[in-house]
Amino acid sequence: MTQDKWLNERLAYIRGLKAPNDQQRLMLILAEKGTLSADESRKLNALIRAEKAAERAQKARADVARIMNAEKALLRKARDHELYQSAGLLILAGLVDTKTGIPTMDKDELLGTLVSLANANTPAEKRAEWKARGDALMASKSAKLETATTKFRRYVLSCKRPTMK
Repeated sequence: MTQDKWLNERLAYIRGLKAPNDQQRLMLILAEKGTLSADESRKLNALIRAEKAAERAQKARADVARIMNAEKALLRKARDHELYQSAGLLILAGLVDTKTGIPTMDKDELLGTLVSLANANTPAEKRAEWKARGDALMASKSAKLETATTKFRRYVLSCKRPTMK
């Protein structure tokens, strides 16, 4: 982009600002002046360089903001995924109805049970027993899901697809 084109676009942008800063106001005055002395020309060139630097800095801040927002979105997505998996565990345990999402027992009772479990000083043997039972249930559900997925894939592959002409 040529300097004249950039300057004309930037001047139009500055004119549209509600409150341009002192540098921008001086740049407008000098740019709109017909003929410039050597000193005024030097000042205008310095102001143009400063305005270009400010524009680059603004773009850099916007780029950083986009990167930070993308990172936050990824973290939020990972957190949401963990929460959905936790809800899935409650469904697998039979504590939440699959179709409605409503707990199968009173909410206060369920919360009290979970708080008691979290605060319980449970022996390692009992925890190992719970883990084995959970592993077996997860393996069973995983096998059922895999079987359903395999059947669906076979069905999709067996369907006749229209040919493109």
